Amino acid sequence: MKKIRVQFLLFVYDKTQKLYRKYFKKKRRQWQFNEEQLLQFQEDSLGRKLGEFYKKHGFSMIPKMENHDVHHLITECGTHFEDEVAMQYLLLGNGKLNAHLLAAVVLGTLILPEYLKIYIKAYRKGQSMRPFYHWDFESLLWQNFDHLKDYIQQKETAVLY
Repeated sequence: MKKIRVQFLLFVYDKTQKLYRKYFKKKRRQWQFNEEQLLQFQEDSLGRKLGEFYKKHGFSMIPKMENHDVHHLITECGTHFEDEVAMQYLLLGNGKLNAHLLAAVVLGTLILPEYLKIYIKAYRKGQSMRPFYHWDFESLLWQNFDHLKDYIQQKETAVLY
């Protein structure tokens, strides 16, 4: 039964992500790098880690959706469908809010409710991180991946004067 539910979600995602890119990402341009070029970056860089991610999972870059794959690396969210829904919860907790994200959260929760505890944990994790959902990661591909990840995972502390 779960397999059928996941197939339905994949079908919906496939149809909606094209619309999402067209209407919500129209001002964005696709990155100027491909998977092979990312593998040429310095070993400890974000770019190299992203290239290795694509190679390991057999994925290819989707134009205008490259940041999504960086989010997988930064948040350590997996790539199974329940992990995709959890990442949307994490991004919601991090401050991102749009119709596509809300639809993914609602539909993912309704169709895969057995993962609700994981989703709530992901939401709280997103709240505990510095806001990063709006960053342009293409300009950070040369940065040390571990340093970048550590920085994002440290919640900003309030300065009291």
